[in-house]
Amino acid sequence: MRKMKAWRRLFYVAVFEAALIGMGSGHDYWEALSKAIMFFEGQRSGFLPQDQRLSWRQNSGLSDGWNYNMDLTGGYYDAGDNVKFGFPMAFTTTMLAWSVLEFGDVMPPNELRNALVAVRWATDYLLKTLSQPNRIFVQVGDPNSDHDCWERPEDMDTARTTYAIDAPNAASDVAGETAAALAASSMAFRSSDPGYSQTLLRNAIAAFEFADNYRGAYSDHENVKYNACPYYCDFNGYQDELLWGAAWLRRATQDDNFLNYIQSNGKTLGADDTINEFGWDNKHAGLNVLLSKEVIEGNMYSLESYKSSAESFICTVIPESPSSTMEYTPGGLVYRPGGSNLQHATSIAFLELVYANYLTHTSEAITCGNVYVSAQTLRQHAKRQVDYILGDNPMGLSYMVGYSNYYPQRIHHRASSLPSIKDHPQFIACKEGSIYYNSTNPNPNVLVGAIVGGPDENDDYLDDRSDFRQSEPTTYINAPFVGVLAYFAANPSFS
Repeated sequence: MRKMKAWRRLFYVAVFEAALIGMGSGHDYWEALSKAIMFFEGQRSGFLPQDQRLSWRQNSGLSDGWNYNMDLTGGYYDAGDNVKFGFPMAFTTTMLAWSVLEFGDVMPPNELRNALVAVRWATDYLLKTLSQPNRIFVQVGDPNSDHDCWERPEDMDTARTTYAIDAPNAASDVAGETAAALAASSMAFRSSDPGYSQTLLRNAIAAFEFADNYRGAYSDHENVKYNACPYYCDFNGYQDELLWGAAWLRRATQDDNFLNYIQSNGKTLGADDTINEFGWDNKHAGLNVLLSKEVIEGNMYSLESYKSSAESFICTVIPESPSSTMEYTPGGLVYRPGGSNLQHATSIAFLELVYANYLTHTSEAITCGNVYVSAQTLRQHAKRQVDYILGDNPMGLSYMVGYSNYYPQRIHHRASSLPSIKDHPQFIACKEGSIYYNSTNPNPNVLVGAIVGGPDENDDYLDDRSDFRQSEPTTYINAPFVGVLAYFAANPSFS
C-alpha cells in the first residue's frame, strides 16, 4: 500500500465522516452482536449439540486425537478450512473471555449465555490439550493435505494428524496463550460455574509453568514447523506470550507472584520494545492495555511503563495524533497489508473501548503531542471502524455475513460453500468439491455473523471465493468484535 500522507489521510477520513453524518448509520448493534456470537457455532468441530442454531453443520472430526489414543474432539476450525490450530484458537478464546469480562454486564442475559457457551466450546477443548503431563497438544489436522482439498468438515478424509510438544521441548507461545485463555475464562465463569472456573484456573497455572520452564517457540520444533508454518508460525517470538499469560494470571488470582514475574522479567522479555500490534501472534499492545488497569484503577505505579506504552500505541492509531503511523483506507478503515485486515480493525477497536472504560473511572485523558485524546475520542474512533464493517463504507457493503441485505455471498469457507449434509447426504470427495470452489454462485449455506478478511487498501472488495485474503472469515476477527458490539448496543445514543 502506498504511504498516505497525514494531511491526505485526515482529509479522506473527514470527507467520509461528513458523508456518514448526512446519512446516519442506524445500525442494529444488538442484531450484529447476536450474529457475531452465532458465527462460532458454524466453526464448531466435534459432536454438535441439539440446540445447534446453524443446522446445516453436522458432527465432524470425531476421530481427532486418534494417533495419541486421545479424545481431542471439539474446539473450533480457525477459518474456512478444517484444521484446528491451537495458537489462534487460544487467542480467540482469550478475546471472547475478555469481551465477556469487560462488556458482559451490558449484554442481554441470552446473549451473555451464548457468549459463555462459545467460550466453553473452546475451553473444554483447551483443557484436553493439557490433559497429559509435560505435554501440550498444539494442532489437529494436516494443513497441507487439508488445503489441497475442498471438502465439508463432515466428509473429511484427509490426515487428522495430532501434533504435540513434549517437555523439555518448548511451546511457550501456545502454552502461554493457553494460560491466558484459561485464566481469562476462569474469571468469566466465576459466578455462573465456580467449580469449572477453578478447573480452568488450575490448568492455566499448569500451562504457564510449562511455557516458562521450557522457553521457546512451538513452530521451531521439527515435528511441527512444516505444518504450523507458514499458517500460524510464531513470527514475533514467544516472549510476549509469557508476559501475557502472567498478566492474565495476575488479574485472575491477584497473586503477587505473577506481579513479581512481570516486574522482574519484563525487560528481558521485551516489554520495553515499541511494538504497536495486537493479534494472534503479537500480544504487546493488548498486554500494555491489560496491565494499565492496575495503574489507572489500582495505583500500581510499578507498572507505569506498560501504561505509557499503551498510550503510545493509542497515539499511533488516532489519525489526528502527530505520532500517528497507522494506515487508513480512503474510506477510513484501519489498514495493514497481509490479508485478513479486519482482524486489525476489530482488535484495535476493542483495545480502544477497554482503555476508554479505564479512563472513564478516573476522568483521565491521553496527550498525544498537542492533541488531547479523551475516552470519548477513543469511542468515536472505535465506532468508525464498527460502522465501516457493518456497511458505512464506499462499497455500501456489510462485511458481516447475514447482516443487512448486502453482504459477501461467496466467502472462502468450505462448509458454507458446499451443499450441506441435509441437502446432499452423499459423500463429496476431496477434489469433487472443486466445482463448488470454482462456482460463481453464492454459497448455499449462510455463515451468519462471519466477518470476512475485508476490502483492500482502496476500499475495494470483489466477493471472490478464491481471494482468501479478502473473503475468508476467521475466529479471531469475530472474537474482539463481540465485546465491541456489546458496548455500542448498550450505548445506542453514542456519537
